[in-house]
Amino acid sequence: MKPPFDPDAPRKTGLFYSLRSSFLTGIVVIAPISLTVWLIFAVVSWFDKVVLPFVPGRLQPETLIGINFFGLGVVIFLIFTIVVGWIAKGLIGRSLIRQAENIVDRMPVVRTVYNGIKQISETVFAQSERSFEQAVLIEYPRRGIWAIGFISTHAKGEILRRAGTGERIVSVFVPTTPNPTSGFLLYFPEDDVIELDMSVEEAAKLVISAGLVYPNGSNEGEDKVEPAVLPQQHRVRERA
Repeated sequence: MKPPFDPDAPRKTGLFYSLRSSFLTGIVVIAPISLTVWLIFAVVSWFDKVVLPFVPGRLQPETLIGINFFGLGVVIFLIFTIVVGWIAKGLIGRSLIRQAENIVDRMPVVRTVYNGIKQISETVFAQSERSFEQAVLIEYPRRGIWAIGFISTHAKGEILRRAGTGERIVSVFVPTTPNPTSGFLLYFPEDDVIELDMSVEEAAKLVISAGLVYPNGSNEGEDKVEPAVLPQQHRVRERA
């Protein structure tokens, strides 16, 4: 009697299985494109619905030229945001923002919500020029188990002083799978961090795909294991 799942059993063929395979392949091709187009359309439509009602009726494109441009709300929002940012950089803008924040600080509930949103915005946007320096390999959560991480910076100040290791320490962000926006901030001695040749983007794809999308795919068949003692160039290089 054959086992229910016999690896040596011949693969089923026929019209049904051919159509099924073609259908699944089509889904893989169509789904990312369709979802991307739908998401862009939904976001642009949302901006149009929110922004255009604030435009005076006589200035609406439908009134001026008889045509309602799709995406005009996004353009108006971008121009408005640039103008607000330009004003906020000036002395008058900073004074107005400071006075408005003093008023908000007197409102218990509003103060908590505003400060939380402000902190998130500053972290995501104001610091956007800073990014992870390098994808690395670390032993976490214990020796013998490896995890991918991203170097954010070298430890400074009180953390470096109280660690008491007497050597340079790097801060490594270890993301979770498949959501890399959450994770752990860990501090490692520089000698315990192995620098990878793959880029930060390639390492992020590897984490998001749970190891399915591997960088340097042309070398997947090469089961080459590096020696236990890694050469010095694979360690984190000295950075200014």
